[in-house]
Amino acid sequence: MATTATISIQNDVTDTIFTVSNVATLTKRGNEESLDTVISATKTFTATSAVNLIAVAGFTATAANKVYVANTGDSVSEYFTIGIESEEIGRLYGGDWMFIPWDANTDDNITITPSVATAMTAEYMVFS
Repeated sequence: MATTATISIQNDVTDTIFTVSNVATLTKRGNEESLDTVISATKTFTATSAVNLIAVAGFTATAANKVYVANTGDSVSEYFTIGIESEEIGRLYGGDWMFIPWDANTDDNITITPSVATAMTAEYMVFS
């Protein structure tokens, strides 16, 4: 059975209205179907220290890894900072999510840092 990812974006903020929609079948490298690993979890944070959300261990750089991370909250001021290695790649405010390819090279752990020490929950999935 194939695993698919679907995205649909509609812009109605500017004078130019457009819609983007796409579907991707998630595969192993070489377009082989049937992913070997799918990990799904939620994690609640109560401190503002950075932690490894997803560690390289168990994943290989030669796989076609994909990562989904979402901030399950609804706050417009509380966010998670997401990083890979020592680089910040962005912030996820309440309701925000990301879906990215991930090479899982040595030290390319995906880190998450809450902006506040109140309970904040993130959900994440790794497809490999």
